[in-house]
Amino acid sequence: MKKGMLISGLSVVFVLAMSALAMAAGEGASAAAGTNTLVMAASLIAAGIAVGCAGGGCGAGMGNCARGLLEGTARNPEMGGKLTITMFITFALIETFTIYALVIGLIALYANPFL
Repeated sequence: MKKGMLISGLSVVFVLAMSALAMAAGEGASAAAGTNTLVMAASLIAAGIAVGCAGGGCGAGMGNCARGLLEGTARNPEMGGKLTITMFITFALIETFTIYALVIGLIALYANPFL
């Protein structure tokens, strides 16, 4: 639990540091470029939070799925093969949510209509 919180905290610090660098890059530009830099920094923070939350949630879901597989196989070893197949299908479906969040984050960064 503590290790996960440490990684989450470091991820937030990294995202904020990157947004600070993005804002510092536009310091010498005009006011309009400064506004664009602020929108870009906000987009960077939003994309990082979205992908981080999706990744954390999907990781927790995969952990619960693997725990269920192990418990089910321990109770009924003959069902291990069927449970494993179901687990891998579930992993694929869970992983798509992280990919969707990544795609939305990339859209927010590179196809942002406010820039």
